[in-house]
Amino acid sequence: NMPYKVFLTDITYLPYGSGQWAYLSAVKDGATGEIVAHHFSTSLKMNLVYETLDKLNDVIKDMPLMDRYIHSDQGVHYTYPVFQ
Repeated sequence: NMPYKVFLTDITYLPYGSGQWAYLSAVKDGATGEIVAHHFSTSLKMNLVYETLDKLNDVIKDMPLMDRYIHSDQGVHYTYPVFQ
């Protein structure tokens, strides 16, 4: 029930054009349901997730320090050793 403590994240695949794909990586606040950070890309490279987390850090950087948790579906991006 505390905003900005538990975050949920995943990547959505969005078809467009003639068989092309875009990807949306989003972070949702578990308490409020608000999307607090997101990033679009035409590539599924790890930068998609890193850019999203950089944007999340921009949102929370001036907030009081507390333990924060990110929950994902444990897909390849979120289990990648560098991400861990």
